[in-house]
Amino acid sequence: MNSEYSGLNERQGRSALPLVSSDSTLHRSPARDMFGAVPGLSNTHSWIFYLHSIWLFTFSDLKTIVGPKTVFEILNAIFAPVFEISSAPPKGSTFQKILMTAFWTWVNLLPFAIDNQRQSAAIEEDRLNKSWRSMPSKRLTPEQAKRIMFLFYPIAFLVSAYIGGLRQCIALILLGYWYNDCGGADDSYITRNFINACGFICYSSEAMKVALESPLPLSETELVQWFLIIGGVIFTTIQIQDISDQAGDRLRGRKTMPLVLGDERCRRITVFLIGFWCLVCLWYWASHLGVHAAFAALGARLVSRIMWKRSKRKDKHTFREWNLWVVFLYSLPLLKYVSSAWLMHIYLAMALDF
Repeated sequence: MNSEYSGLNERQGRSALPLVSSDSTLHRSPARDMFGAVPGLSNTHSWIFYLHSIWLFTFSDLKTIVGPKTVFEILNAIFAPVFEISSAPPKGSTFQKILMTAFWTWVNLLPFAIDNQRQSAAIEEDRLNKSWRSMPSKRLTPEQAKRIMFLFYPIAFLVSAYIGGLRQCIALILLGYWYNDCGGADDSYITRNFINACGFICYSSEAMKVALESPLPLSETELVQWFLIIGGVIFTTIQIQDISDQAGDRLRGRKTMPLVLGDERCRRITVFLIGFWCLVCLWYWASHLGVHAAFAALGARLVSRIMWKRSKRKDKHTFREWNLWVVFLYSLPLLKYVSSAWLMHIYLAMALDF
């Protein structure tokens, strides 16, 4: 359980209560009309309760999806010329674009996360792995979660139609349906990894589109190749997130790589593939010695944790370090032009403190 939410139920003292009440003395409010009133809470506090419950659906994805994709947008907003793209955004709008990218990523992630976590099998799994989430802690009922999900799908669609990324939004909806409702996450680790890779590409391409204020120039061969490399990295290494969740995945009947191939074999395969992609990416960008050294240091730290830091808590930390490694991967086009000394100082400090 995340330390941020350790003891969450005890502090609030109400999460196990039924959220829908037949008490006719409760004042009606939009929150009650749509989701059901929270016993003992005013209308304002009911709204706060529900907003917090909605936030918990995506809390564990902030470091894995929202944060890295926002970083990707920042880097590409600055270094679009690396891909021979001349339509980089004006400096004055960079901060606004960062906020827009983060919001687009979150609002498209939310209905997917709700659909994933509202399933009965997911609730049982989260009781073991993430009991602070809204469903296992009984902050929401499955029916309330379903209503919120159907509310946010059109919101995500409208946001995408307004600021861009409508094609990616539609693709994410279809991928989410495949993943959550058609067995894509459960039946095969190959399918599971493929859907995750496609999702990462959707988020990353939309981040770059917002940075450029125009459709992606897919005629640029180098850009397409770079997205394919990113997809390949995610497809072949994302199973690292499943190593710490084996008990819950076994309960749910999922065929993840650690369960199908075995924990030891999965770790060894992942370590090999991380090393392989380090070499491929460094070769592709022809980076200088400082980039090679920093990327090698992060990669060595990551593979050492995979092989020798083995516990549920340590495996979760390893997954967070994998996300740092992916952020470094995103930054390779930029780092090709950065001072070696500055690069080593910044990224080795990040690796030690992450």
